[in-house]
Amino acid sequence: MCSIIGYCGPVADSETFQRGFDRTRSRGPDDSRVVPAGAGLLGFHRLAIMGLTPEGMQPFELEGSWAVCNGEIYGFEKLKRELIGKGYTFRSGSDCEILLPLYREYGADMFAMLDAEFACILYDGRTGEFIAARDPVGIRPLYYGYDGQGTVIFASEPKNLLELTDKIYPFPPGHYYKEGKFICYRDIARVGRICREDLETVCANIREKLIAGVEKRLVSDAKVGFLLSGGLDSSLVCAIAARRSKMPIKTFAIGMDTDAIDLKYARQVADYIGSDHTEVIITREDVLSSLETVVELLGTYDITTIRASMGMYLLCKAIHEQTDIRVLLTGEISDELFGYKYTDFAPSPQAFQEEAEKRLRELHMYDVLRADRCISANSLEARVPFGDLDFVEYVMAIDPTRKVNTYGKGKYLLRKAFEGDWLPESILWREKAAFSDAVGHSLVDDLKEYAEGRYTDGEFERLRRSYDHARPFTKESLLYREIFEKFYPGQSGMVADFWMPNRSWAGCDVDDPSARVLANYGESGV
Repeated sequence: MCSIIGYCGPVADSETFQRGFDRTRSRGPDDSRVVPAGAGLLGFHRLAIMGLTPEGMQPFELEGSWAVCNGEIYGFEKLKRELIGKGYTFRSGSDCEILLPLYREYGADMFAMLDAEFACILYDGRTGEFIAARDPVGIRPLYYGYDGQGTVIFASEPKNLLELTDKIYPFPPGHYYKEGKFICYRDIARVGRICREDLETVCANIREKLIAGVEKRLVSDAKVGFLLSGGLDSSLVCAIAARRSKMPIKTFAIGMDTDAIDLKYARQVADYIGSDHTEVIITREDVLSSLETVVELLGTYDITTIRASMGMYLLCKAIHEQTDIRVLLTGEISDELFGYKYTDFAPSPQAFQEEAEKRLRELHMYDVLRADRCISANSLEARVPFGDLDFVEYVMAIDPTRKVNTYGKGKYLLRKAFEGDWLPESILWREKAAFSDAVGHSLVDDLKEYAEGRYTDGEFERLRRSYDHARPFTKESLLYREIFEKFYPGQSGMVADFWMPNRSWAGCDVDDPSARVLANYGESGV
């Protein structure tokens, strides 16, 4: 994944700075480097994915300017050729080496030119200023805070900033920072023009754009693997990749030892597409013993995020320990675009669209955060085909009357787009199960039971009232909040609130975020 940090002025305590930066060595275990940049410092922990030679090590330098980037820039070869034509030379095969020449040519306008998952910090040696930016979806993490002198500090994770600033903020996706201001260069959730194409055209475009999103994410100098839950989204990513790969792809699934729901479906998909498939089995003890570790690496107290992270973290841990895979493709972001189980209750197509916009803008605090931390904590890189900018922009623009569930089947457009021989019919049209349920209903049940045993009713009521922001409302949520405060005291504002269904909609006023409590869950959890 890589880890970056930028202290954009005189460093008050270099020892504290280095200690904070070292907390994310797992993101980049291959090499580490900190360089002076003007009056400040730029640091980089490297996980070598593209351009594996030492020449690909960052920070990159160009005539006194410096850059660090955690990201993948798709189609960078074309931009590189154009820059060579303008007289620039390159010493590595790294995609991120093009950033400084691009900035020299286009300034901050360059960020809107990138087809990328990225977070970067630049130092302009000509002006002495620092610039930072983050991709429009927020797939790559970036946080910031200010030291006691008002100097801004950027870093990949909150844990990098804990002793350097009093308040930690998530860097807004689709923005760049320049001259003390955050400027939006692309709001991926905002729709400028509604797409009113016919159903067949819409489905054809969904199919072709998702295929393109997967294809570009298969390009890697390091080995690639795939998380396969047996649900629609990850199964489609794997099916596309299997068709585009010369060798059988490597897929990985996880389940509880007692009641794993999706292992059998993942196995069906693996058999159908001919993948080299691995199953990881976990126990109640594995889950509970990893809980504090997971909350610390996530930097959240959100119930849904933590539940779903337990299986993902343990699966990625096994992949890291037992294979030489370095890159993982995942199925995140489909739900925000095509709908959750609870969005079946949307009172109108416009309400569905507004909910999708809200979810997409908040995504970096929830599902994307989960995928990033669970994967990077195990020295792996996440790639998210459903987060492809062209794909996201197109699906968000589709007439919401087509996206809202009037078909009797959620995500109908996505399913119909891949009718044929991509997947078994039973998988393509299977009801969605929440990931934490799919690993096994017992996973969530075990966590809830554990939390119930930690507090009496009186203790719960007293302790929950000590929190003003995102006040815990169940014993499980209180448990997570107390663990969070142990590692990130007073930093709850890094997350907007709990991820929950839209309580204002009929059928969605529930006290648990799991789709399992909704009336339409039906056959999803079997």
